[in-house]
Amino acid sequence: MDLFTLITLLIVAAAFFAYLNTKVLKLPDAIGIMVVSLSFSLVLIGLNAINPHWFELVRQTIAEIDFGKALFDVMLSFLLFAGAFHTDAAQLRVQRRSVMLFAFVGVILSTALVGTGLYYATQSFDLNLSYPLCLLFGALISPTDPIAVLGILTKFKLPESVKINIVGESLFNDGVGVVVFASIYQIIQNGAESVTAGEIAWLFVEEAGGGVLFGIALGYALYWILRSINHYQTEVIITVAGVMGGYLLAQKLHISGPLAMVVAGLLVGDHSSRKDAMSHTTEEYVDKFWELVDGILNALLFVLIGIELLVIDFQSTQWIIYLIVVLIVLLSRYLAILIPFTLARRWLDLDKKAPILLTWGGLRGGLSIAMALSIHSSIPYKDFIVTITYAVVLFSVIGQGLTMELLIRRLYPTDEQTVEQP
Repeated sequence: MDLFTLITLLIVAAAFFAYLNTKVLKLPDAIGIMVVSLSFSLVLIGLNAINPHWFELVRQTIAEIDFGKALFDVMLSFLLFAGAFHTDAAQLRVQRRSVMLFAFVGVILSTALVGTGLYYATQSFDLNLSYPLCLLFGALISPTDPIAVLGILTKFKLPESVKINIVGESLFNDGVGVVVFASIYQIIQNGAESVTAGEIAWLFVEEAGGGVLFGIALGYALYWILRSINHYQTEVIITVAGVMGGYLLAQKLHISGPLAMVVAGLLVGDHSSRKDAMSHTTEEYVDKFWELVDGILNALLFVLIGIELLVIDFQSTQWIIYLIVVLIVLLSRYLAILIPFTLARRWLDLDKKAPILLTWGGLRGGLSIAMALSIHSSIPYKDFIVTITYAVVLFSVIGQGLTMELLIRRLYPTDEQTVEQP
């Protein structure tokens, strides 16, 4: 199947699933689209009993989609820039201590906790996963994705500090998680004895630090270019070129493209920068353009997650392992938030309910699946890692996403907050 046909089918599916959700289910966009997509996949699996040949043809078509390449090389730069562009940079600066603490320390701590928990859990099931491989899973499952929960959060008058921490942390921990994943993956591929602690530390500094510095340079470059003209069509194209060209250059320089896009998006999207660099008309068009790009790509992303069910090889005998892994990830997430929160409590503008909401609101998404699929097939237990990653993402988006409203109402009752009307 040629590329244009494949993209067309995905766009048509995304539009159809979005319509069904808007018309019938009325769930938050990302969650609803994924629920419909999963339902569609289950129907196709059921049709396997009727026409195995047709089902296998559909399955092979889905298998042709390189999920990891599609996300890493095409979608991720746009999604992270758009998410950062629409984030309140002023509020993020106020909450910078907690956001950086959870995004950096939290991801590393979560990686260690998940990896250790998985190692001992699999040992009890006679699965001989090495400790570095368990840490690799910890690294890929630790980054959180705010998209699915944002539609719920915006309906409630929650403390702004909690909202901005969920959004801000997830923007930065995506980049940090990719760097940690790459570092551990290098150890597994080259052998622990051939990689020194200094080399790993330098890789982290080079990737993360380089990504942040490059993002600052890119953001200010876009700001000065936009400030020098007043033509909204050209300015929209410039932001697109900045994202695509900047992400490609970051990859060539071997620095973190995701972190660069987050920093650049925050700088360009900052309200003071917008007012100074763009006219009111330009600001409106740029804002709506990136909002639309964000919506379309997220719809495609969650359609892809749903139809990946057709090619994931779930073992009916391992459901107990999947459940245990979900519990390990949740507990590790809670501890990775609670420990730094407790130690730095006096410097953080968060109430005592925040760790629970940050834990349950820390949904996993397509980035985790993409990293799992990017593992080379020569790595032992690659299929098992992909399967448990998918199981955690499914529970996260559907289980946690659909119960977020109940948790919010319980933590912040109606006498403390009211639902905002659109």
